[in-house]
Amino acid sequence: MAISAFTFYVIIAGWFGFAGAMIAARRHSGGVERRRERSSVTGLVVQMVAYSAVWTVRRDWTAPLLGQTVVPEVLLGALTIALIGGSMWMVVAAVRTLGRQWSLAARVIDGHELITAGPYRLVRHPIYSGMLGMLVATGIAVTRWWWLPIGVALYVAGTLIRTRAEERLLRGQFGAAYDAYAARVPALIPFT
Repeated sequence: MAISAFTFYVIIAGWFGFAGAMIAARRHSGGVERRRERSSVTGLVVQMVAYSAVWTVRRDWTAPLLGQTVVPEVLLGALTIALIGGSMWMVVAAVRTLGRQWSLAARVIDGHELITAGPYRLVRHPIYSGMLGMLVATGIAVTRWWWLPIGVALYVAGTLIRTRAEERLLRGQFGAAYDAYAARVPALIPFT
């Protein structure tokens, strides 16, 4: 149906926006690295397996997710488009807020600051929250319905590896200040 095709194109545009944000962030990241958590790379690999799973086990990209009628398809398409838009905002805002501190792998640089502004007011790991939203939106748009929970489970496993690595570094760097921040701000899902 036309709604499914439109949703698919919005998802593709969202991924191009995500890639552009990551490339731009990579050029602006920097600083002298003081410590790095190599285990975060393992988590990144598991997250990429989740994305691969969602993109690989696909249905016809013009077919609705559950074979629904027009009204549920329009509502699901609108939800998917809102999810990709909100996820993109979360990722781009987080990368901008981090500035030169942003990196693919967990690290601490000279002059590292504890960031609690921007999307970091809502969650401690907004990039991973946004990436989860992108995974779910992509799954709704392209994968078979029964495969989406598998992709989400893989993504969550990879994210847990990455967030634990990052939080070890941040607790080591900021101690009680990070503990206080972690006590008042949820890790991935706002308002939980």
